[in-house]
Amino acid sequence: MKEDKKQKKEHHIIQSAIAVFEKVGFKNAKMDDIAAAAGITKVTLYSYFQSKENLYLAITYQAMSALNIVYKEALAVNASKSGLDSTLALMETFMEFCENHYFYSEVLLDYFSMVRSSPSGKYDNKLTSAVKDSPYFDKLRELHNLPFKWTVKEIERGKAEGSIKTQKDAMLCTLHGWTSVVGYVKVLSASGGNVSPLFKVDLKELKQLHLEVAKAMFSQGVS
Repeated sequence: MKEDKKQKKEHHIIQSAIAVFEKVGFKNAKMDDIAAAAGITKVTLYSYFQSKENLYLAITYQAMSALNIVYKEALAVNASKSGLDSTLALMETFMEFCENHYFYSEVLLDYFSMVRSSPSGKYDNKLTSAVKDSPYFDKLRELHNLPFKWTVKEIERGKAEGSIKTQKDAMLCTLHGWTSVVGYVKVLSASGGNVSPLFKVDLKELKQLHLEVAKAMFSQGVS
């Protein structure tokens, strides 16, 4: 019972922090502001989250967990379809996830930028002590490669069955798709939900173009 109460409290604090971060950004947010938004004292806040970085990583873990859930759902729905259809579905799933969760997409991009900035993929330099000490950082490391691994597996399945004809390495294709979607996400985030953010381009058309280009790359045998 006590654990349930603690988890509910943590969830409430995280949701309050999300509201603050969305409004003023991570750098400008203060723990006092988050405590006030949650209706608790700063002492209580620090008893749950020892730093602002730890709290931000807790949100990032929540975002990554949510992303993995929708990926699993997409994999299940498309299990009987071709590897090509399943791969495109995963790509579209990520785009729709970011459309529905602007802030989650921002924290995930922040996280990957932070992790990939470390030399040779090591988690040492350029990381603060607060980040390395956060229990959520270790949890994230267990999850953050899953979407890539699942996509690679579906691409390889498509190659084996013949629906995907490109001879490019599956991980290379996955990263190409990822960078394409990240560009879309950045435009999406900058638009703030406006359907015509740049040069009166409809985001739905931009999204469809990304999917069409990906389908052409996979199905036309790019070598």
